[in-house]
Amino acid sequence: MGWNSWDAYGFTIDEAGFKANVTVLAGLKKYGWDTAVIDEGWYMANTAGDKAATRDYQVDADGVLVPDVKRYPSAANGAGLKPLADWVHDQGLKFGIHILRGIPRLAVERNTAIAGSGFHAADAGDTGDACGWDDGNWGVRDNEAGQAYYDYEVKRFADWGVDYIKVDCISDHPYKPVEIRQLAQAIKNSGRPIVLSLSPGPTSITRAVEVSRYAQLWRISNDIWDGWHFPHNVATDDYPSGVDTAFDHLALWYPYAGPGHWPDADMLPFSSLAPHPGMGDPRETRLTHDEVRTQFTLWSIARSPLILGANLTRLDDFTRSIITNKDVIQVNQTAWESAPVTELPPGFENARVWRALAGPRNKPVTYIAVFNLADKPAALKATWKQLGAKARSARELWTGKRSASLSVTLPAHGSAIYLVQ
Repeated sequence: MGWNSWDAYGFTIDEAGFKANVTVLAGLKKYGWDTAVIDEGWYMANTAGDKAATRDYQVDADGVLVPDVKRYPSAANGAGLKPLADWVHDQGLKFGIHILRGIPRLAVERNTAIAGSGFHAADAGDTGDACGWDDGNWGVRDNEAGQAYYDYEVKRFADWGVDYIKVDCISDHPYKPVEIRQLAQAIKNSGRPIVLSLSPGPTSITRAVEVSRYAQLWRISNDIWDGWHFPHNVATDDYPSGVDTAFDHLALWYPYAGPGHWPDADMLPFSSLAPHPGMGDPRETRLTHDEVRTQFTLWSIARSPLILGANLTRLDDFTRSIITNKDVIQVNQTAWESAPVTELPPGFENARVWRALAGPRNKPVTYIAVFNLADKPAALKATWKQLGAKARSARELWTGKRSASLSVTLPAHGSAIYLVQ
């Protein structure tokens, strides 16, 4: 559970903006929100550029990305992100960063020595392999030099105090299994426990065993933005994706969710997406209140990581009420089994149902969530037994309303979640 800067700030997050958001996040820690992540661009001197050459990547003498000191003044004199990481830790939170897989082009061009090894950047960099949508890095070769570069880079991050690394252009388009293994090994070699997050998606289900072995979370869809539905677009790999796509992705991946390895349905684009969102113009989320509640409910019962994308300094009261609902968060954080209910009674043709189990294994509690995917209200009726629960009464976690059976009219794209007792 945490916050990531991309949805609200894109490349432009700076130290002052990051600290302002972390200060708000620290106030939410009691609800479980504990990790703050700087997404792409912390090393760019020119965030308005569209290519590596114009973005002016900051690379040190060892060929490793370093913060732009104009935007991150505490990084002056070679301090890197350590002062900022220390400050985040002082707030009682964990600190994360985003990187693109590979080695900076500048490092290969300069053929910098890879510290602690007899190799140079040209030995590690694969100049025939660049990310198709971000040209800042070359790929890393499957050789000792490649591993040595990742070892040194990740050790630098570990020394800064990084707790979480989101690696992009690695989990899909293209899938890079060698670099995933190299990064996982580099984290192990660093001596610091660091969460490895893989992006973007949709990661192929055929890679499920491999990614769950090496990473703690991996994206199962392309970027989900603030819309219920976006037109299917093969040319862009369904970028952007709407909330509606998550139902099928999560239903496909649920068998692979468990301690230490979590299919990631992407961030939560709620509230204010400003001042410089990673897609589109500054705005308040285009999701309706019902759609916000549905996305949070689905992510919670399906046990996806919960990563806020809002500008936390501009949180509205409604969003705050959603992300501080302890009962719904508890489903996400404590359920030990969760799966879609596939056999549904008549009247559920445009609905989805998920069931989760939590508490003692010998006497679990059951959660049932129901979702209306239709563009108009839907009246849903069923006994709890028909939905996979043995008990006869329930409490709805958003409203507190109790009921002996399911009898609810959900608005378009609406949802409800019940503790069935």
